[in-house]
This record gives sequence, C-alpha cells and structure tokens, in this order.
Amino acid sequence: MRIPEPILQFHSEVVALRRDLHANPELRYEETRTSEVVSKKLAEWGIPVLRGMGITGVVGVLKKGTSGKSIGLRADMDALPVQEQNAFAHASRHPNKMHACGHDGHTAMLLGAAHFLATHGRFDGTVYFVFQPAEEGGAGASRMIEDGLFEKCPMDAIFGMHNWPGLAVGHFGVTPGPMMASSNEFEVIVNGKGSHAAQPHKSVDPIMVAVQIAQSWQTVITRNKSPIDSAVLSITQIHAGSATNIIPDSASLIGTVRTFSEGVLDMIEQRMRCIAEHTGTAFDASIDFRFHRNYPALVNDVDQTRFAVDVMQSIAGREQVNAEIEPTMGAEDFAFMLQKKPGCYVFLGNGDGLHRTEGHGLGPCNLHNASYDFNDDLLPIGATYWVRLVEAALAG
Repeated sequence: MRIPEPILQFHSEVVALRRDLHANPELRYEETRTSEVVSKKLAEWGIPVLRGMGITGVVGVLKKGTSGKSIGLRADMDALPVQEQNAFAHASRHPNKMHACGHDGHTAMLLGAAHFLATHGRFDGTVYFVFQPAEEGGAGASRMIEDGLFEKCPMDAIFGMHNWPGLAVGHFGVTPGPMMASSNEFEVIVNGKGSHAAQPHKSVDPIMVAVQIAQSWQTVITRNKSPIDSAVLSITQIHAGSATNIIPDSASLIGTVRTFSEGVLDMIEQRMRCIAEHTGTAFDASIDFRFHRNYPALVNDVDQTRFAVDVMQSIAGREQVNAEIEPTMGAEDFAFMLQKKPGCYVFLGNGDGLHRTEGHGLGPCNLHNASYDFNDDLLPIGATYWVRLVEAALAG
C-alpha cells in the first residue's frame, strides 16, 4: 500500500476527528455541528469555504496553478436514527442517533485529503471538496444540485466513495455502468367495507383483496420482467384490522422496488398499478395506489471508472482492486450527481469487524447495524485515493 508519509503523520488527528464526529452524530439536514467542524478545519488549512447548499452542506474550494480543469470529491455527513449498542469511548452521546453507516469516516477521509492537498498537493486546477448532508433518505445530493452546486462549482467530473463491510481492508471494489439500484417506495390502500367477522357476506373484505394483489404482483417479476434484468419487489408491511371478530374497512400494502434500469422501473410501476386497480374492481373495492421514486440507479461513467481503477491499482496493486464487483440493490443518492456529471463511485473495504475496540456491541459490523463502527485503518487509504485522483486528473 503506497501511502504518502504526510498522510501517515496526520493519521492520529484524522482519527480524532472521525471519533469526535462519531460521538456527536446528527441526522439529515441537522448537521450544523458537523458542518461547523468541517468548515473550521478547511479554513484553518487555507481552503475557502462555501456554505448553505443543501441547507447544511459545505464545499471547500482549493485552486492551484492556472489550469481551468477541475474535479469534485464528495463525502456524506449525516447519521442514522439508530440507538447505538457500542459502549466504547467514542460511542454516540445522543440517544437514537448513530453513525451506523460510516459517514463519519467518509467525512474524516476527505478532510485528511484536503489537508494534504492544501499543504503538499501538486496539481494544476481546482478541487471541490463536497461535504453533503442528508444522504440517508433526505436526497441531500439533489438538494445541493438544486441550490446551484454545479453552477457555483463547475467541476469536470465528480467522485464518491463508501466503506464496504465484508470487503478486506485495503481492497477496492467498483464496476462500470450500474453499480447501485434505484430506491422506490409504494403504498397501496385497499378500501373495502367492514362487517362482523361472522357475517363476511356483508363485507367487501380488504384483507383478501390485499392478499390477491400481493400474490399477483410477484408475476411482475417472474413473468413481465425479462429474466436477464435485475429487479426486486418486496412487500415489507401489511396493515389491517384491530380485532379478531371484525373485518376492517381497509388494508394497506407497503414496500420497496429496486432496479438498475429506468425502463424496467417504468414497467414495474405500471403493472403494479394495473394489477392493484383491476383486482380491486373485481372484488368491488377501491384502490389508492401510491408510488414514490426516491433515488435513481447509480451509474458509473465508463471512462471515469477506468481512470479510477488505474488510480486505485497504483495505490493498492492490481490484486486488491475488483474492477467488476457485483452491483448491489442498495441505493445511494450520489446517483443524482452522476446524472449531472461524469464520475465514479467506489467501495473501500471496511474489513470483517475485528478492528472494533473493547466495548463494541454484540451485533455484526454491518452497515445500518447498531454495533457497527468505521475502521480507522481506512482513513489514510481513502485519503490517499482522493489525493491520487486529484493529482492524476489535474496533472500539470
């Protein structure tokens, strides 16, 4: 692993920053303290700061030389509404708030890169350090774009990175094209007619209608979708009734759809609606169908992915870079940025959890788990990746 000596020397300070952020997590669009910490550090290192995009977003702007070339590096800052089960010294100090996805580490890695590039960086152009709020369900990337991110910071390309539990420390994973799925939610309310359970003939039973819809929806995946296209349709909640002897007036089905293709998503939504509404009609029930598209699929630019792979291999070696990692049905709002700019999103191995200090929870070190903790050994690796990306993209 080829880590610049100044990054290694700065490691202890970056670790302290990361653990401070972990102990003080903030939920989406509430990242005021985090934004202040980031802004103060950037200013301390002589990096001009833009604030207010995406409400709590921060962008550091570092320009050297005379070139008009530019690059964006993005880290997310928000935590999750999770009660932490860890009891080590840097565990969350705030109930039901936790950095259970490693955004504290992402922020710290980008700060480490900013420090190196401000003090030792050799490049010709402009680097935009994008610290984004509200990745966890708040579409903070989209909000920053709406607030003029790419007009105020006209970067040529943008790059993102996420720690990945289960992938060995020092290993990278990426794939060109679709890498993470779109995230979409649905809720269907079946409005029937309630009655006493002993007199079902007087009802329009919404539970039976909901069951018919739920079963029929699976044919969308197995009969309407091409077998070579990937998609998930998961019903995760069914709500109906409050007593054993009453057929209720209504029932609801709630869940998620994940795809890598906009065309496949369009088809699934249309078929789900058609099946739900016609099933309701067949049973004399009315249907309220709601389908919300949260995040689009994350699609890596082929050329920028090839460029990123070259950089990763220069740091970690060819054997430790999986350039065709299996895509995941998880979602990521960096997808909005990749819709506007060419770029690449990569995974950096977080290991198997053995790095956790004494006092960690009994659960696995997986993303969105109350026993998770970011692996501090990643900090110099991630910072080096950011630095080498900049130096390669903005070579003089």
